[in-house]
This record gives sequence, structure tokens and C-alpha cells, in this order.
Amino acid sequence: LIRPNAGSIKFKGNDLLPMTKAKERMFRREMQMVFQDPYASLNPRIKIGEAIAEPIKANRVFEDKKVIAARVAELLEMVGLSSDVAQSYPHEFSGGQRQRIGIARALGVSPEFLVCDEVVSALDVSIQAQILNLFSELKSRLNLTYIFISHDFSVIRHVSDHILVMYLGEIIEIAQVDALFLKPLHPYTRALISAIPEPDVQNRSGKIILEGDIPSAADPPPGCRFSTRCYMANDRCRLEHPELLQYEQQHFVRCPYAEV
Repeated sequence: LIRPNAGSIKFKGNDLLPMTKAKERMFRREMQMVFQDPYASLNPRIKIGEAIAEPIKANRVFEDKKVIAARVAELLEMVGLSSDVAQSYPHEFSGGQRQRIGIARALGVSPEFLVCDEVVSALDVSIQAQILNLFSELKSRLNLTYIFISHDFSVIRHVSDHILVMYLGEIIEIAQVDALFLKPLHPYTRALISAIPEPDVQNRSGKIILEGDIPSAADPPPGCRFSTRCYMANDRCRLEHPELLQYEQQHFVRCPYAEV
């Protein structure tokens, strides 16, 4: 993976970036990742059981082959698959089944924290719901913490306790899930939420259309990064970079003109 050239990544108060690989390995068992593409994230040349066992062996969770095989069977059943599929290859499974396998692999070392990167965006809508329900079930059952990265607010609402909205690589709003949907403060957040389809005609509100092109995240505009597309922007917005301000308890927004 490409290493960051600025900032910090803290886990349990420890900054991971300056760590040596030996010290970093101590934290790897506590954090794992589920990838976006269920087709590219599994090696087509190795069986499912071997793929799930790989992080278990690499982190020396278990070393006895029978114990590892039993753990693989347990993980497969945990994600709704038969333990018999351990002897099969990735090409024998659908996208939803492969994503379940990816989840089983991530859980093999009993992590506390999962990074879920667009984990349902490549799946059919009917399969998305099944995978999201699985994530919710595992969260309660295993007391997991997720960072759930998604561009789909409907998905985010289904699985999240807190939501962090970003624009051009910068945090623009943080809130508990109910607070964000009841009272979005940032113009960009309001535009995103207005784009969610609403089946109830009486509850529909006008969609906010953002004009202009999205600037490059590598060369953002001066002042507020959203100022080139914001319907509330003025000269101050184009010159001054706004701070992340607290408007309510656990609700922060990067806009001095946010509607409260």
C-alpha cells in the first residue's frame, strides 16, 4: 500500500506511521480489512480454506493444522457458508459468496477493528442487503468496530452509528447517524442526502443540484474546498479556510454559515 506522506494514523493512542514493521505486526491482529472487489481480492489459484487460513498462519494465531482447519470451518459457518466450501476455488462462487469469504478471512485473527472499503458497491442490490445484514449481525455478535467507507448514503445509514462526511479528502461534517439525517448542516451533506430516492411522495423534498466540476484533490481551491460548487459561497468562503466547528454535542461541521 502507498504510505501517507503527512498526518498520522492512531489506533488505541498509538501512531502507526512511524512504527517499525516488527512493532506494527503487534497491531495487525487487532485490525483487518475487507476489500471492495470480491473477485480481485481472492487468489484464484488457492482454495478457499487456504485463503482464510493464510492470515491465521501469518499471525501465528494457531499452528496446529487440525485447529486451523476447525477455525476455518467455524469462520465459514459464521458468515453463512457451509464448511465444505473450504476445498473449493474462488471461481466457483458468486460475488456475494466471495465477499462472505473475504469477511471470513478478515475475522480469522479475531480483530477488534475492520476497515470495510466499499464492500457492497460491486454487488447486486438484493445481495447488498444480505451482506449489510451480515455486517450488522457480526458487529453485535463479536463486538466489532467498523470504518465503513461508502459513497452510498443508504448503505451508510443502515450500518453506522456515527457518520463522517468528506469532500476532496477533508472532513466537512461529523455526527451521529440520526442527527445527520434529521438535520444535515453542511451544504454538501444536504445535497448528498437530497439525492437519496424517497418512495413516499409526501416526504420528498427538492433535490439540491450542485453545479460546476469537482476540483482536483491534489490541487484544491483556496479557502473552502467546496466553495467552487456551493450555492451559499461568498468571497469569504473563497479566501478563508474554515475550521471544523462544534454546533451541537457530537455534531461538527466545517462551515461558518451552516444552517442550524
